[in-house]
Amino acid sequence: KGTIHLFRKSQRSLVGKLTHEFRLVAADRRSWKILLFGAINLICIGFLLMWCSSTNSIALTAYTYLTIFDLFSLVTCLISYWVMMKKPSPIYSFGFERFEVLAVFASTVLAQLGALFILKESAERFLEQPEIHTGRLLVGTFVALFFNLFTMLSIKNKPFAYVSEAASTSWLQEHVADLSRSICGIIPGLSSIFLPRMNPFVLIDIAGALALCITYMLIEINNYFAVDTASAIAIALMTFGTMYPMSVYSGKVLLQTTPPHVIGQLDKLLREVSTLDGVLEVRNEHFWTLGFGTLAGSVHVRIRRDANEQMVLAHVTNRLYTLVSTLTVQIFKDDWIRPTLSSVPIANNILNLSDHHVIPMPSLKAADGLNPVTSTPAKPSSPPPEFSFNTPGKNVSPVVLLNTQTKPYGLGFNHGSAPYSSVLSQGLGIPGIGAAQGFRTGFANVPGRYGTNARGQPRP
Repeated sequence: KGTIHLFRKSQRSLVGKLTHEFRLVAADRRSWKILLFGAINLICIGFLLMWCSSTNSIALTAYTYLTIFDLFSLVTCLISYWVMMKKPSPIYSFGFERFEVLAVFASTVLAQLGALFILKESAERFLEQPEIHTGRLLVGTFVALFFNLFTMLSIKNKPFAYVSEAASTSWLQEHVADLSRSICGIIPGLSSIFLPRMNPFVLIDIAGALALCITYMLIEINNYFAVDTASAIAIALMTFGTMYPMSVYSGKVLLQTTPPHVIGQLDKLLREVSTLDGVLEVRNEHFWTLGFGTLAGSVHVRIRRDANEQMVLAHVTNRLYTLVSTLTVQIFKDDWIRPTLSSVPIANNILNLSDHHVIPMPSLKAADGLNPVTSTPAKPSSPPPEFSFNTPGKNVSPVVLLNTQTKPYGLGFNHGSAPYSSVLSQGLGIPGIGAAQGFRTGFANVPGRYGTNARGQPRP
């Protein structure tokens, strides 16, 4: 008998996990339509590939690759439905929206690889052009065109619809837009169809079918077989030019870059946040596109020590949430680093030092990296404070003389006091009477009397 392991999760294989997720998507009735179109698409691709082999037409093969791309778009639509069903998990804390971005990127890259394969085959055919049979060429063209348009217009594919509008226009769209402006100038009623920009997928389907129709007519009239290779190159270039902007856009989303069209709005919001009450600094801001139409970001906000953290957090979130749906705000209060003053026990008779005694000063090397005013790290080339002038002892760490005894209220001269005459002899007196200062520091050039300078000469 085997050992029974309690509370042990069963490890599923990769195929088992995919089957479980597919059942989860298939349980939704909205996905039944996509699965039906996917089954019809596979049948259509099978027939088109057989006709490509019988006609020996590489142009029809290039057009069939667009039908295969439609199958990728249907899979992307299923992934989009699956993303809406799934909730964020500890592993995927931001959700699963990046899966549909990855699906769009993979679909467009595979379409471009197919276009490169067609270009390579077309270059070989220019050296030795085979004979093209036009028996099923026109039939395959209309079957593929009808199915591609029917799929694109019947299925609402949110990821590709967003990318086609957000990505930059392809060269085919730009040329068609110029032609459409000229046509709409003559017939204004067509402006709602051709302007401002046509759907790139519908446009490439129509353009590819038009190229195949021209190929069929030229081969039937003049047996000009090289036009089939030329049409294949044209369809491949149109496919590559249409998919490339979408690949670039989805790739930038995967690289977590900031969308260019929201940089100005983000700068405006950050300026508003920096002017909020209690906010001292906004730094380490990073914003990126989490999914199609979803912006995420994180920011650090430094506030005053007396500011309310929850209040500032609420105001910052309220300002940025209008643009950033997934936001992480780190609030931390301003905390100045106060210097630690080290002290040593001082003898009780420290006030009775004679003139030749010197109080030892701390080493200046330990304080080279600190600013004597703010006690914060200072640059080696920073000038001294403006208010230090040329007085003796500038840029020197202060010395704190601590007394372990408790001082009574009064003048504070009761500890170790001497007779009045001895006090005058030590120089502790009142300025103007001629008495000297009895407290000495470690500087030899400090004036000993109030009425004299550093050399003992009377001041002018």
